[in-house]
Amino acid sequence: MQPRFGIRSKLLLSILAILLVSYSLLLYSTQKTLNSSLRTEIDRDLDANLKFARSQFFDGAEIVKFSLKQVALSNALRRQMLQRDGAKLTERLRRWHAVLPSLEFLAVLDADKRVLARLDGAGAGTPLELQVADQALAGKRVMLSTELLPSQLLCACGAQGYCGERQGKEDALVIMVVMPVFDQEGGVLGCIVAGDVLNRRPGLPAKLKEVVGSDVEVTISQRGQMIASSSAGSLADASLLPRKVLDSLERGEVYRGEAKVGGRGFETAIDPIFNGRGEFVGALSVAVSTERFRKIRRENWDNLLASALVGVLCSFALAFVASRQLTGPLRQLAAGARKIEQGDLYQRVEDGHSDEVGALAASFNKMARALEERDSVITRKTLDLEELNGQLEQMVEQRTRDLSMEMGRLEAVLTSMAEGVVVTDRDNRVVLFNPAAQRMFELVPHRVIDQPIERICELGGFEALSARIGELTASGGSAAGKEALDLKGKRLQVNLAALAEESGSFAGIVLSIRDVTAEEQVDRMKTEFISTVSHELKTPLTSMKGSLQLLLNRGKWLTDTERQLLTVCYRNTQRLIRLITEILDISRIESGGMAFKFKPTCIGEITVYAVEEINSYAIGRGITIINSIPQQLPQVYGDSDRLIQVMTNLLSNAIKFSPEGKVVMVNAKQEGNYLVVSVSDRGNVIQWSDRDKLFKKFQQLQGSDGQSGSGLGLAICKEIVERHHGQIFYTAAKEPGNTFCFTVPVIGEGDGKG
Repeated sequence: MQPRFGIRSKLLLSILAILLVSYSLLLYSTQKTLNSSLRTEIDRDLDANLKFARSQFFDGAEIVKFSLKQVALSNALRRQMLQRDGAKLTERLRRWHAVLPSLEFLAVLDADKRVLARLDGAGAGTPLELQVADQALAGKRVMLSTELLPSQLLCACGAQGYCGERQGKEDALVIMVVMPVFDQEGGVLGCIVAGDVLNRRPGLPAKLKEVVGSDVEVTISQRGQMIASSSAGSLADASLLPRKVLDSLERGEVYRGEAKVGGRGFETAIDPIFNGRGEFVGALSVAVSTERFRKIRRENWDNLLASALVGVLCSFALAFVASRQLTGPLRQLAAGARKIEQGDLYQRVEDGHSDEVGALAASFNKMARALEERDSVITRKTLDLEELNGQLEQMVEQRTRDLSMEMGRLEAVLTSMAEGVVVTDRDNRVVLFNPAAQRMFELVPHRVIDQPIERICELGGFEALSARIGELTASGGSAAGKEALDLKGKRLQVNLAALAEESGSFAGIVLSIRDVTAEEQVDRMKTEFISTVSHELKTPLTSMKGSLQLLLNRGKWLTDTERQLLTVCYRNTQRLIRLITEILDISRIESGGMAFKFKPTCIGEITVYAVEEINSYAIGRGITIINSIPQQLPQVYGDSDRLIQVMTNLLSNAIKFSPEGKVVMVNAKQEGNYLVVSVSDRGNVIQWSDRDKLFKKFQQLQGSDGQSGSGLGLAICKEIVERHHGQIFYTAAKEPGNTFCFTVPVIGEGDGKG
């Protein structure tokens, strides 16, 4: 297939496209730089002219301010204001107006803002509601402000032309100066009010026009309506400012944009004017003509286009000549490539040229030889791959059989399990439901597979699990745990766990349900049996203890051997009675038969009673008990007898596990709404493997004296403390030894805080 375009045409078109893109980018960047430069110059002109216009706008008011500041200190003025001498004050106003002829009105007000004198000599006693005067008198300071005043207020100030028929028909923009006048003690006598109505001066000062020239237009607008301009002719075309411009000015922003004035293009900068209360009343705008800048841009653009055209023509001519030198060898290479494409891998081209084209031809010949060699290698490897593919298919079949066997084993295990197993996917739809689960839920597989687990719980009467499953799903698996249910006369233990994918994201839930009804019945029967047997054993043992104690106390005829034997019997009888008492206690606590008498009690008294009860045992082993419980601790709410039992058990264990001659410490402190009571010994630290046994029933540790207890003392302590809504726990002491702590709630939140 012959190409639609030859190599020469493509090369020429490519070079032309590159030239066009390059020159386009050059023209774009040059034009952008030129526009940026012109934009900077326009902004600089706007800023300079706007700054000058602002100074011209407020210079007259500043002159009035400083002039009135001098006369406001005159004692004669103060005296005339105190005497309310309207004639002399009017004469004084006229002298001031001769010095400041630009002012439209001048007035002297008393402290109640009533007119004492006006420039026209009328209006004495007229009240003037000028908020700028209120601000000046209240703040005792000079106020220079641009205000928008109604015509009736201008008439009351003495401004000519705003009374009679025009009154109430229009407002005017006024530059006002309010100068407070004070007496000798600093009290306010009144104020001097001066104003210059901008609406009376449609043409701005000639000085301003001379400075800015004809290329700059300066205007003043009231609200959005133009009222004064450096070019009087522009007022005839004046119109309201657009709404978006007014919105920007009312926010206090300087607006910049383009505008048409008298058919000429201008760049404008509009500065908002606010009154003394921060309200928008007008704007000062400066417009700079853009004709000079457009002429500069047009001349630069013509020069750029001319140079770009000459450059493109010269580059195209050079590209045409160069392409003719490359066309012949490249066509030969193209013909050789087509033959190789058709399968002729023995094709070669001439490589006699010494330039890059010759190097390309040599590379083409090397490529052809490499392709020839690779084709033979591929042929050999194809046969090897076919053989390996057959072996791989056999391995896949064997692995598939192994997986099928493993699936069968797993299915057999799940089928034979006594525990119910339910597995869901990431959408909490059931994907596995073994026979044991079917019996517990009383549902058949075709009703549960691919159904939401919440629906299955509802059908099987497991509604209590729905909320727990929702928590586990929402937490992404972190809320796994156990749940006990009483359902249809059975006690069920449910274990919930989450499945996770390799990325760690939630993949589903596994529910393991076990019927523990029979186990709890056996445990209850065991507890009842132990309680019954303990009751039956305690009575004869008590009789035996009394008899043995009587023989030991009154049997003077006993030999040493007989007394020793009786002492051993008496000691073992006591030990059996303690063991039976502990068994009865733990049995009554678990069954709820042990009554607790809760009342306010002092933990210090409980500790004293417990220490007295165990002191003889401590003295026998050479152990010293130090009671460090503070006296100012608050009372606790609990059963004093049971708390003494807890303290006695903890002290007994501490003495038993401490070497002779050591110290056992008892301490307490308040933490929040609880007292934390601690018993510390100096015995060997309990090993990590034994710590899980501490508060379990019938778990015994060997003491320092070689004796071991019943294994019920700490379990009884745990049950008693938990009935007091507290906790009991073990910590290894900082020094060698062990510390057991328990918490008891205090009475009141602030009691005992020193």
